[in-house]
Amino acid sequence: MSFFLVQRTIRRIPVKSKFLPYYLIAPVTLFLLCFFVYPFLLVASQAFSSGGDGYSFDNFSEILSYWKFPISLKNTLLLAAAVVPVQVALALLMATMVNRMEKGRDMVLYIWTIPLAISDLAAGIIWLAIFEQSGFLNSMMHALGVIDKPMNLLSYQNMGMVFLAIALAEIWRATAIMMVILVAGIGLIPKEYYEAAEVFGASPWKRFTKITLPLLRPSLQTALLLRVILAFEIFAVVAALGGTLFPVLMGQTYEYQFDLLNSGAASAMALVILAISIAFTIVIMRSLRVPKGIQI
Repeated sequence: MSFFLVQRTIRRIPVKSKFLPYYLIAPVTLFLLCFFVYPFLLVASQAFSSGGDGYSFDNFSEILSYWKFPISLKNTLLLAAAVVPVQVALALLMATMVNRMEKGRDMVLYIWTIPLAISDLAAGIIWLAIFEQSGFLNSMMHALGVIDKPMNLLSYQNMGMVFLAIALAEIWRATAIMMVILVAGIGLIPKEYYEAAEVFGASPWKRFTKITLPLLRPSLQTALLLRVILAFEIFAVVAALGGTLFPVLMGQTYEYQFDLLNSGAASAMALVILAISIAFTIVIMRSLRVPKGIQI
């Protein structure tokens, strides 16, 4: 019934009306106000509440002085620094390969994007089956004679291996997100540019650095922004592979909300993660600023 009401309302609006764009974005705006802005204001209110009628920074002082916060921040930043550059390089390589394929392109794209259909927790459990004591990696090393008996790889004594397992799981799970965006971006670059460069004797590497990368900057900026923001929200993969051995910021938020039942501190932690994400977003947008002449 509401659909027909909206349709009837749109029909009454003159096609050339200057208010037409505002009518069209009104439903989306209303949705964002109800399900994003209002909940965000509630979270912000909880973060700054002092338990009484006033507001203070007590919740922020609590989370910043907690002994796990520096460790969680360091682990989150290290994971982002280790995972995102590798994913950018892999996504660029995969996207370039896909766009050069003449046959089997759709099948390769389908296979490479399968991890996108797997939830974070499921991806962590899959890699847990590889790295756990009775998992594939231990079985393979034992069969090859590398070790005498299965080892507990994911323990506090092997924190480097815990970090490696989480990084590999994230690279496997989320690289396809960037790859899909870059494939679309490369597909929008006119082929005439490559043909002209080839006529003038430009090597494949020269064509990639002088044509593909500059014209791919808008898509690369979008992919990098999305991936960096998601990197600061990593939780389920870490919970599956590292548990409490490898604390991260989102894990601390979960702990405050559901283990310690402290909604104010959890809200404050959420705002801290938001602030970090915004800071890195500004850095990325300034570093990969798209020139006005590039519209791809």
